[in-house]
Amino acid sequence: MEISGKIIQVLPERGGVSQRSGNEWKVATYLLETMEQFPKKCAFEVFGSDRIAQFNIQLGQQLTVSLDIDAREYNGRWYNQIRAWKVAPYDPTAAVPAAGDAGLGATPQTAPFPPADAAAPAAAPSADVAPMPAFNGESNDDLPF
Repeated sequence: MEISGKIIQVLPERGGVSQRSGNEWKVATYLLETMEQFPKKCAFEVFGSDRIAQFNIQLGQQLTVSLDIDAREYNGRWYNQIRAWKVAPYDPTAAVPAAGDAGLGATPQTAPFPPADAAAPAAAPSADVAPMPAFNGESNDDLPF
């Protein structure tokens, strides 16, 4: 999933040493705000000191972030994890995703319905379709409406 917006907050890095492997780890968390009429906020993480340095995300940057979303259970509660795997500078001229792929910060390329002024001419009725009988106020079905 991709999201575009402006970095509005950079949280302090967290780190530690893995109990399983003994290797050191680092995670940086960022808050991105979309550039829509009604902006949305998304907190995401970058895992690993090499990726943190590679992405070099700074406060105020406009970015397009590719995210991987996952959830995990711990003691009967569920927690979401949103991690960035690709970060690129925001390009407003880039191709807009199709309507089915639209994520936060994205707008569909085509509207699901054509504009009212672009209505197509009505097709002629088919010859094998019988006209509906006139309604006389009585009905044969047992529906309550």
